[in-house]
Amino acid sequence: MNSIPIFLGLFGLVSAYLLFAVVKKYPSGDKKLTDISDEIHLGAMAFMKKEYSILFIFSLILVVGIYQGLGVDSTIAFIVGAVSSSVTGFIGMYTATKANVRTANAAQISGVKDSLSVAFFGGSIMGLTVAAMGLLGLGLLYILYGGDPKTASTIHGFGMGASTVALFSRVGGGIFTKSADVGADLVGKVEENIPEDDPRNPGVIADNVGDNVGDVAGMGSDIFESYCGAIIATIAIASTMLPSELTNLGPRDTLMFLPLALASLGLFCSVIGILIIKLLASSKNSNESNIANSLRGGTFAAALSFIVLAYFVIVFIGVSENAWYAVLSGTVGGIIIGLVTEYYTGGSPVKKIAEQGQTGSATVITTGLSVGLQSVVIPILTLVIIIFLSNYFSGLYGVGIAAVGMLATVGITMAIDAYGPIADNAGGIAEMGALGEETRKITDSLDEVGNTTAAIGKGFAIGAAALAALAIITAFVQEVNHNREEAMQLLLTDTNVLIGLFIGGMIPFLVGSLTITAVGDAAYSMINEIRRQFREIPGLLEGTGKPDNQKCVEIATEAALKKMVLPGAIAVFAPVIVGFAFGAEMLGGLLAGGLVSCILLALTMSNSGGAWDNAKKFVEKGNYGGKGSETHKAAVVGDTVGDPLKDTSGPSMNILINVMAIVSLVIAPLL
Repeated sequence: MNSIPIFLGLFGLVSAYLLFAVVKKYPSGDKKLTDISDEIHLGAMAFMKKEYSILFIFSLILVVGIYQGLGVDSTIAFIVGAVSSSVTGFIGMYTATKANVRTANAAQISGVKDSLSVAFFGGSIMGLTVAAMGLLGLGLLYILYGGDPKTASTIHGFGMGASTVALFSRVGGGIFTKSADVGADLVGKVEENIPEDDPRNPGVIADNVGDNVGDVAGMGSDIFESYCGAIIATIAIASTMLPSELTNLGPRDTLMFLPLALASLGLFCSVIGILIIKLLASSKNSNESNIANSLRGGTFAAALSFIVLAYFVIVFIGVSENAWYAVLSGTVGGIIIGLVTEYYTGGSPVKKIAEQGQTGSATVITTGLSVGLQSVVIPILTLVIIIFLSNYFSGLYGVGIAAVGMLATVGITMAIDAYGPIADNAGGIAEMGALGEETRKITDSLDEVGNTTAAIGKGFAIGAAALAALAIITAFVQEVNHNREEAMQLLLTDTNVLIGLFIGGMIPFLVGSLTITAVGDAAYSMINEIRRQFREIPGLLEGTGKPDNQKCVEIATEAALKKMVLPGAIAVFAPVIVGFAFGAEMLGGLLAGGLVSCILLALTMSNSGGAWDNAKKFVEKGNYGGKGSETHKAAVVGDTVGDPLKDTSGPSMNILINVMAIVSLVIAPLL
């Protein structure tokens, strides 16, 4: 039975490869289209190569520290986790840069149905790879170390490796994509009054490269580390449970294996969901509403089939059905958080922001900020209910298994999320390749749905990260207590805990400031470069000159690589310094403060940014004056303010708390 995750991991990789073969069968278009696609692909590959070379040096430092403190087994686990996360991000980005041009070409030749299939299959490769690589890596390490409670802590290194890669990929990719996006939008749309993705704009290629390195590779690594972190935390909790706690749930070895069993089931259900989306998309009239309904239908089908089958798996392996109630709460809670995010980034609040654009950019910004602040309420209450119900039915173990339940169908949730940037890229390629208004309408309809799915994906990622981090923190406390005669208690009357609480609450604000500043500095250089090219290259604005796209890619790459190191170092070394210098109690307080601040900031920033983005697109559809109007210019300003919030700083909060939590869990035996 222990080998099932490995076999299903291989099944997931084979399925991803078969989908890639299907995508490759679609034609990539004429030379003009392939040249544009190649430029995007090579830019993304060059960035990933440089990013991974810096990440390798940083990881090497951590490898030495882990080897000195925890030995060779934990070091191997760290390396496996880092490599798995890197490979996952690379595969997703590589396939996305092959699917984008085929989506654009399919839109021109065949219409919506085929273009939707290509874009969704491209995203599905990313989703299946995330689930498959997690199952393969953790399944292998579980057989070697995880099945024995005495050596189960070795597997924690895998989570630390995955989290380290995720933080660099998310922050670095986010800085790259948003510096290019802000620069291209402000100069192109506001100053020169040219359309989005216009080939005359020197920042457009860099913007499209950024969609792949940030929203595909970065998001994939983000979800991968939450997915693996939830599984690892649940195994850790089960390995340190007291005999009295085991009585109500089941045998220890079965409880330790359950998260991997559920993740394996989730991969299977994700494949079912992907096939259902393909059927729904093929059988319905291809308009924007039906595209969205097809994607939503497949997601719900995967979640529903998982909930039903999970009950039988839990009962079959001899675990109390109380664990299923915890899984149910996590799965349903994830859907609720996704739907709430969809409302705040695609419903009436977006139209309200667009309406405010008639009075200028200031009211757009204030309304968008208020939407982001309000959007925190229901997701937080949902998380509170999940925690209460899972703990009520299954104790602390329930919190971990609820996180696994939320993330088990990551194959389809990540597929739908990665679909968004592929559709966005297809629209850019269609515009740059002059494929015509009808083709652009098709890619715009795909992109509109993609914006909503990306926003839902971000909301889901935040909720999943919160629950996964809470499970890891719970595992940290149990791991510390496992090695102590007197149990550690995180009491507010303890000065060390209180100090840690404030330090932990402050760190997300510091990291958020660093990432926003990084985007601002890079965008400043990007804007000046784009202005210079419009000013100095003869005939560029008239369409007879050729922009220097590579220069803008180089500016974004250099800025991202320089600015991503400090936030990563803070996330990794802050828990180490606090834990070893001031003890486990202060470190526990730091994690608690960091968890609350990270989740609140992540929800506010991501949803504000998503709402501003879709308000701009609502105006571009012809509302309140349409493109080129003063309302549109105000909405573009709001969108550019929101860009670093929703795609850089907001998403980095998810990984920040998980990195701090998993590092703390890794060093727990030494405290």
